[in-house]
Amino acid sequence: MKFISWNVNGLRACVKKGFEDSFKKLEADFFCLQETKLQEGQLDLKFDGYESYWNYADKKGYSGTAIFTKHTPLHVSYGMNIDEFDHEGRVITLEYDKFYLVTVYTPNSQQELRRLDYRMLWEEHFLGYLKSLDAKKPVIVCGDMNVAHEEIDIKNPKTNHKNAGFTDEEREKMTTLLSNGFIDTFRFKYPDKVTYSWWSYRFHAREKNAGWRIDYFLISDRLKEKLEDADIHTEIEGSDHCPVEVTLDL
Repeated sequence: MKFISWNVNGLRACVKKGFEDSFKKLEADFFCLQETKLQEGQLDLKFDGYESYWNYADKKGYSGTAIFTKHTPLHVSYGMNIDEFDHEGRVITLEYDKFYLVTVYTPNSQQELRRLDYRMLWEEHFLGYLKSLDAKKPVIVCGDMNVAHEEIDIKNPKTNHKNAGFTDEEREKMTTLLSNGFIDTFRFKYPDKVTYSWWSYRFHAREKNAGWRIDYFLISDRLKEKLEDADIHTEIEGSDHCPVEVTLDL
């Protein structure tokens, strides 16, 4: 099965930049989106053979997630069932016979780290949420997790050390998540490969490949024998992020 995750940074804008062609080209079983920046009814986007599930933020033009899937889930849930964190459309979970699929748009700590405390609390609850799912069946979690975990995952680690997305606190939360029974699929397959998934729109960062790897597919440790490959589609444009992929023999 082929899974794709993409932070589209505004789905309406991305559609104008070739999203539908990219969607069809990638031919995924599951296509997860983050930062859709939509409200219900603002975009009529359908693909033959796919069902779609949407989680909209209360705030207009902000956050939001979606999943397109060829496979009808047993159950769908939105958010983590925690009111403090469930108004920004950041989490969708699909349940299947053999696994859960979770897409997530992790809160950004923002300039001057003004939302870092909120982010830290979110991380604790999100880990608890994933562990509660993992206790029942294996989990596949994907999305923009807003952290470059190791120095290999960012072009300029020294100058970004205390910036949002590369603070010690955020990186440690990813380490904690991975130490609780999850695998970073791309790094597991390619321990030394330098590939990024996000580039600032400023300073011609994408042209210079001055990027960050902040988009992930994590899987429960017991799925690692099912992991066939992981990829980052740097050739696909339309957003400041590019799609990331994993294929699993499920």
